[in-house]
Amino acid sequence: MRISRISSCLRGIVLGGVMLAFACENPKEHTAAAVRERDSLPMMVSYGVNTLMSDSGVIKYRLIAERYEINQVKDPSRWTFDKGLLLQEFDEKFHVQLYIQCDTAYYYDKLKLWELRGRVRVLTKDGLRFYSEELFRDENKRELYSNMYSRLVTPDRELQGRYFRSDERMTRYYVSNSKGAFERKDVAGGEDTLQSVPDTTKQMIRPSAAPQRKSIYSAQP
Repeated sequence: MRISRISSCLRGIVLGGVMLAFACENPKEHTAAAVRERDSLPMMVSYGVNTLMSDSGVIKYRLIAERYEINQVKDPSRWTFDKGLLLQEFDEKFHVQLYIQCDTAYYYDKLKLWELRGRVRVLTKDGLRFYSEELFRDENKRELYSNMYSRLVTPDRELQGRYFRSDERMTRYYVSNSKGAFERKDVAGGEDTLQSVPDTTKQMIRPSAAPQRKSIYSAQP
C-alpha cells in the first residue's frame, strides 16, 4: 500500500513536470504591440468645439470644428482640424470681418501660420468671396496667400489666377496669371480690348518677388 502511494506521487510529479515543460515551450503573448510612432499621438483631442480665441487679450476668432487635436511633439507643433473648420474673425469692436470655411486646417502655433486645405471659402463683410483648394494665413506678416488656382468674386467683377496674395482683411489683393469677367464699360467700341484695368491693379499689393511657398504640413513625413 505504501509503495503504491509512493508510485502515485511519482507519477503525479512526472506528469506535472511534463505539462510545465510544454507550457514553457509554447508561451502565449497577450500584450499589444508597442507604439513606436510618438509623433502620431496627439496631446489632446476634443470633439464638438465651439470656442472664442483671443490675441493679446483681445477676442479675435470664433472657432467651430467637429474634431480638434493638439500635437506638441511634431516639428513644427500644430493644431489639426481634420473634420472641417469654420472660422469667424472679429475686429476690435467685435464685428465679424471674415467668414472662413475649409475641409481641413492646420495651425502651426509657434510659427503663427494657418494652412487651410480643401474647398476653402472666404466671405468678407464687403461681399467679396474667395474660392480655392488652398489658403495660408501668416499672422506675423498679416497676409493671406495661395499658390493654387483661386477665384475672387467682388460685387461687380470676377477674377481667377494661379497665385493670390492679400492683406488679412482682403481689402488689398493681388492675382497673377489672371483672367476674369468685367463690366461692358471696360471695353471700347465693342472690341475685346480693355480700356481700364481691373480693380486688382488699383487696390493690390505688389510683391517684390512672388514667393512660391510650399505647405509645411506636406513636407513632413
